[in-house]
Amino acid sequence: MKRRIEKWLQRWVVQDDRDVLLVRGARQVGKTYSVRELGRSFRSFLEVNFEEHRAVHAFFEGDLTPQPICEKLSAYFGVPIVPGETLLFLDEIQACPNALSSLRFFREKMPDLHVAAAGSLLQFAMEKIPSQGVGRVSSLYMYPLSLPEFLEALGEGALLPVVASASAEAPLDTAFHARLIDRVRTFQLIGGMPRVVDAYVRGRDLNRCMELLDALLVTLRDDFSKYAKRVPIERLTDVHNSVFYQAGSKFMYSRVDTSASTAPIRRALEMLVKAGLAIKVHHTAAQGLPLEAQAKTSKFKVLPSDTGLMQRAMGTDLASMLVASDADVVNKGALAEVFVGLELIRNSTPTMKPALHYWHRESRGSSAELDYVVPADSRVLPVEVKAGSAGKMRSMHMFLKERELQRGVRLSLENFLKYGKIDTLPLYAAWTIA
Repeated sequence: MKRRIEKWLQRWVVQDDRDVLLVRGARQVGKTYSVRELGRSFRSFLEVNFEEHRAVHAFFEGDLTPQPICEKLSAYFGVPIVPGETLLFLDEIQACPNALSSLRFFREKMPDLHVAAAGSLLQFAMEKIPSQGVGRVSSLYMYPLSLPEFLEALGEGALLPVVASASAEAPLDTAFHARLIDRVRTFQLIGGMPRVVDAYVRGRDLNRCMELLDALLVTLRDDFSKYAKRVPIERLTDVHNSVFYQAGSKFMYSRVDTSASTAPIRRALEMLVKAGLAIKVHHTAAQGLPLEAQAKTSKFKVLPSDTGLMQRAMGTDLASMLVASDADVVNKGALAEVFVGLELIRNSTPTMKPALHYWHRESRGSSAELDYVVPADSRVLPVEVKAGSAGKMRSMHMFLKERELQRGVRLSLENFLKYGKIDTLPLYAAWTIA
């Protein structure tokens, strides 16, 4: 499968002032696969998996000078390590904190050698390293597949420039619009985890996709044992489930367990966020940019990392989903809002971790909320995710008037339309506003 991150990897390869590259993301999102594909363009490629090859941890004890480390790795694996010709890939690097600390020395003392590292739970490992222990390292953040990547995998990438060039004045043909809404329906059901998407592309077997999602949920939750010293596994499982059920609304600790204190629930949620299994959407006053400067950290929503995992965790019945209407499926509960939020993240620049925000006002006799507010053209862009008619955009109209803004975006099942200052985009075009 072609991944969007590949062009960023290729850009890194040819950079003159190149740092060591750290590919970051949750488990099973395709980090290892993408770096292996990059390795095909080198004369030699050496992959060191620190979870699998425990013996090589000894090479990173004591002196972290890269030349003798490379000599030992080359002899151990029987692969030459030649600057300018070899890609050295240190995978699951969180399992060897000394290797993580060594990355800065590769950049300083062997700058011509291409060194890439990847891992999940990296945030936990980096917290154990003394301040400034990791330097001269660039990061790329990776996520499950986005809808454009899903369409590429299906062999329908030719539809993407058609979507990108469409507008209210030139909407999509009805046939294309219907096909893309159907693709959104399928994509929300199976999600973007690479193994699941690959199974769907190869066999179009939804039952097999559901089995793989179940297995992924088990695998991801097996990892909870790695956080057990910080938070009990049972509490992590409870909070993970609550992330799915509370999606689309302000996250309330009390809804996880009414009898439990807030502190362990808060710690469990932070663990899930660091592991990439939950994504916070902070409230912001949205008076201008940057949005983060006006964020209220105590008030937030939480998105699950994938709609497929969300559907399975919530026990969605596949048979009923298949016979439901598009509107019932695509907009069921908070699914559409989660889908749009994940599209905004997955299609953002991968060189920095994106931050999502929403806006909500509660005042006597006047409550209003916007699902997302994003920066666009040096201004705040309000975004609503709706399935209703134009007359149900009171919050949007209020926000545009108060902020004296000239544009808002509404995402729905409709084709490209325009209602005054509000551009209506179909859900499959969410990636175009990222």
